[in-house]
Amino acid sequence: MPNAMREFDVQNYLTTPEEQAAYIEAALEEGDPSFIAAALGDIARARGVTAFAAESGLSREAIYKAFRPGGNPTLETLAKATKALGLRLAVVAA
Repeated sequence: MPNAMREFDVQNYLTTPEEQAAYIEAALEEGDPSFIAAALGDIARARGVTAFAAESGLSREAIYKAFRPGGNPTLETLAKATKALGLRLAVVAA
């Protein structure tokens, strides 16, 4: 009897603000802008893109465009998204 496997979907593991913050922190530590953008997109989808759009003041289209692998969000878009997540952007010495 073969094992039934499900496709992994990170959205199933981003259910609390703490999990979402840890996910963003890990993405930032990775240092890849594309990965950071994709991680924010994962969180937006986990929260529901419509709800995230209302919370952030961004359009659904802007969220899908900016927060995907290869996306390149502006600083303004990042600021709105992180504020909606209850986070803030900060700079620390490496």
